[in-house]
Amino acid sequence: MKVLHGLPEGTVEIESLHLQKDRKIMMMIQVLGFLIMLLMIGGMTVFRPIQALFDTSQGVGVYIVRFLVLILGYVAYIVLHECTHGAAMRLLGARHVHFGFTGMYAYAGSQEDYFDKTAYFIVALAPLTVWFVTFQILSLWMPPDWFWVVYLLQVGNVSGSMGDIYVVIHFLSLSEDRWILDTGIEMKVYAKKAGNDKETKSA
Repeated sequence: MKVLHGLPEGTVEIESLHLQKDRKIMMMIQVLGFLIMLLMIGGMTVFRPIQALFDTSQGVGVYIVRFLVLILGYVAYIVLHECTHGAAMRLLGARHVHFGFTGMYAYAGSQEDYFDKTAYFIVALAPLTVWFVTFQILSLWMPPDWFWVVYLLQVGNVSGSMGDIYVVIHFLSLSEDRWILDTGIEMKVYAKKAGNDKETKSA
């Protein structure tokens, strides 16, 4: 795994991917995320009735607190998701990481750090992996009425990571000598100029 802080001479951009500008890809990711959400919730109701989430036997106050925790927990998760991307970048050697919000989604990125394929995949999948394990462990300790609070955060984690999953699948065919710059809103792929003229494309 490597991270470069500048590109070698003779390196050119051969591909770019902008999930927000490409409406077709953005819509596909949103639809897939919604379907995953429905499948996860529907599948879990077979084992854990969702009615427990709406249980008021302990009082309306507890019922309200559960939903407040769910809402605030998801807002916190969105922030932590991007912080996890940023932490992975820094741990792998990135010098500068910035965060932002486009109005559509939050992001973490870098304007000057270039990741090889393996390192970039770790960065892309870090939040999904870290928070999947975290929510899974938490759900094992939750009573029935609180289980669904944690599980719905897990659903948000998986369905909300569809963009990261799409990018990894899209870049699977890249050779190991490519370098990826992720600014947070756009991903650019670079390679040595020699022998790559026919590869130039834009996604």
